Amino acid sequence: MRIQAQVAEFLSKVVSANTSPTLLLALSGGLDSCVLLHALVEAQKTLNFSLRAMHVHHGLSSNANHWADFCAKTCAAYQVPFELVKVKVQKNTGLGVEAAAREARYQALFAANADFIALAHHQDDQAETLLLQLLRGAGLKGLSAMAAQGAHRSMLRPLLDVSRLEIEAYSKAAKLAWIEDESNLDTQYDRNYCRHEVMPVLKVRFSATSATLARSAAHIAEAANLLDELAQIDAQACVIEGRMNVELLTALSLPRAKNLFRWWLASLRFSAPSKDRLDDMLAQLINASADASLKVVLDKTSDSFLRRYQGFAYIEVNHPEQASEIAMIWQGEDALTMPDGTQLVFKRKQGEGLAIDRLGGHKLRVASRKGGERFKPDLARPTRTLKHLLQESNMPPWLRERLPLIYLDDTLAVVPKIGVDCMMQAAEDDMGLVITWATDSKV
Repeated sequence: MRIQAQVAEFLSKVVSANTSPTLLLALSGGLDSCVLLHALVEAQKTLNFSLRAMHVHHGLSSNANHWADFCAKTCAAYQVPFELVKVKVQKNTGLGVEAAAREARYQALFAANADFIALAHHQDDQAETLLLQLLRGAGLKGLSAMAAQGAHRSMLRPLLDVSRLEIEAYSKAAKLAWIEDESNLDTQYDRNYCRHEVMPVLKVRFSATSATLARSAAHIAEAANLLDELAQIDAQACVIEGRMNVELLTALSLPRAKNLFRWWLASLRFSAPSKDRLDDMLAQLINASADASLKVVLDKTSDSFLRRYQGFAYIEVNHPEQASEIAMIWQGEDALTMPDGTQLVFKRKQGEGLAIDRLGGHKLRVASRKGGERFKPDLARPTRTLKHLLQESNMPPWLRERLPLIYLDDTLAVVPKIGVDCMMQAAEDDMGLVITWATDSKV
């Protein structure tokens, strides 16, 4: 059968015969996922991978328990390991029930221990997604619809070039059973309305609608990938340790600056803002005076802000725990996580950092700033207040407030991003402990 051959060919390009990766199938029990399950079981006969299935129980239908039992029995018949995960769909998030259920489902799948996640989306799903995104006024990322192989957790969609008619024909030939979700007929949901009311009308006049729209989505995805590549080229000059050089950003053409700004936010794992919101943030960032204290709300749900300081743009994220006082003891870990989510990273290196032999069996203590600390990282210069040293370092004020200090007994030994006490620095022939504060710009 063509679908079997196509699934096997698709997997052969991503599954190494030497590693035997684990592939997790999102099994709803519907026609599409049951066809993909059958094809994956067949593919295992020639390819070296482990197959498991997960059914996410949303509890939104009175038939939900029946669907879960069906999936369990189907997997048992194939001897495929099966996992049932029950989730609670948050209905008041503003996303709508359909989107909230999808989000809960993906969270369950991503939490699983698997190398690949297989989804049964097909060509008609792709066409519907593109049409819906067009109606929502989406940008290129949204119009790219779904990728056959997604970057996040290696999501695989082996059926993306297969039509619904082919899937139906395959199921009949293989004499497969599946369940019907009654909600798929409810046209109050946008996708169902598009599927049952809009697409049939289009196909009367344009018979190849699904294939044509899916092909357009692929073309758009190529264009979006090229824009990402351009942004990465621009970022090499404009983005330093996660923060954005505003002067270099301003030197770009406006469309190119927007592209880079959008990519920068995505690289810090923020959702793309609307066009109007992005234009407004970029305008404020570029037009703010050099000494302006810019603080623009970026994402209300995560209490994050776009900031500008000393010619650079940063993203500040306020964590509920960040006001907690730091009081920790380093006991040899590679890293310590601070209350605000940042990390202190410890690495041994010859001739650099804090001389390990100065520890003398004592533990390093990590603490918050209290005010009035004095520090001497340079033997040739006098002891100075930490406040003045931080001001000279051009560290943003919101970072100074969270700065973890490292003490040996009562002596301030290391100030991240500033240096090591001059009397405790490792000499060339000493083994040293280099302590860095990993913040990037999302802090």
